[in-house]
Amino acid sequence: MNATVERFLQYTRLERNLSWRTVDLYRRDLDQWEAYMTDGGRPLHLESVTEGDIRMWLMHRSGQGDCSGTLRHKLQALRALYRYLMRCGEMAVNPAAQVELAKLAKPLPKFVREKTVDAVLDADVDQEDFGQVRDHLVVMLFYETGIRLSELIGLQDVAVDVDKRELKVRGKRDKDRIVPFGDELAQWVTRYRHLRAQVPVQCSNLLVTHKGKPLYPSLVYHVVHDSLASAGATGKLSPHVLRHTFATVMLNNGAELNNVKELLGHESLAATQVYTHVTLSELQHNYELAHPRALKKGGYYGN
Repeated sequence: MNATVERFLQYTRLERNLSWRTVDLYRRDLDQWEAYMTDGGRPLHLESVTEGDIRMWLMHRSGQGDCSGTLRHKLQALRALYRYLMRCGEMAVNPAAQVELAKLAKPLPKFVREKTVDAVLDADVDQEDFGQVRDHLVVMLFYETGIRLSELIGLQDVAVDVDKRELKVRGKRDKDRIVPFGDELAQWVTRYRHLRAQVPVQCSNLLVTHKGKPLYPSLVYHVVHDSLASAGATGKLSPHVLRHTFATVMLNNGAELNNVKELLGHESLAATQVYTHVTLSELQHNYELAHPRALKKGGYYGN
C-alpha cells in the first residue's frame, strides 16, 4: 500500500480515534482504489488524481456489482483521505469533494412492538439458573437503556450502580455517557450478580459467560434473537432492533427528542430524528386500525 495512504490510516485510528472496523473498511476501499489506479504498472501519484479518475473508478466498481451504498462508502474513504492531505498541506483541493452519487432512500429503523418485548420480559425465568437470568438481563438492558451491542459487551461491573439507578456507558470514540434505569432492572442486576458469584469470573465486565469470560457478539445476538422469536416476533431480531425499539418507545411515550439523543449517545440530532418518522408511521398505522372512517373509500360507505 502507498506509504501516504498507510499514514492516513494510522491517523484515522490513533488521532481521530475511529474504530478498527471503520479503519479496516477504509483500508479495503483504498486498497481497491490503489489497485485500479496502478493497473498495468502505473505509479500512484495522489496529487495528480482528478475528479474524472474517481468517477471512472466508481463506474468500474459499479460494473463489478457494487451497490449504491457500497459506492458511497468508497467515495467517503477517498474524501477522507484527501481531506487529510489538505490538512497536512500536501494538497490544495479535494478531487473527491465534487463527485456526487444519487441519494439513498433511508429505510426506517426496524423495531419490535411493546407487547412483544413485554411478553419476553414477563416470561417465567428460573431465578436460580445463571444462564437464564443473564440472558433475561441482556434483553432488559437493551430495551430499557438503548445501549449498543459493543457497549453492552464492554459494560464494566463497576459502571452499573443499582443504588443510583444509573450506568456509565463507553460509547463511540470512547465517549462516556450516563444512562438511568428503573427499579426492575436494578433488581435483575442484583439477582444476576448474586448468581455470578458462583462463576469463576476472569474479567471486570458486568456480563460474562458460564466460564467467566466476556460475552461475544454472536452469543448476544442469539440470546436476543431466540428471546424475541419465542414471543412470536418475526423479521430481523437483533440487539440493534432493541435499541431502535427503546428510542421508539421513549418518543411514543412523550420523551423529548434531545433527551433521547443523549441517552442513545448520538453526536447530532439528525441521527435521532429518524425515530420521529417511525413514531409517525406507527401513529398512522394505529389510526387506520382504530378510526371507523380511516379506510373509507370514494367518499361513501358501500352498502
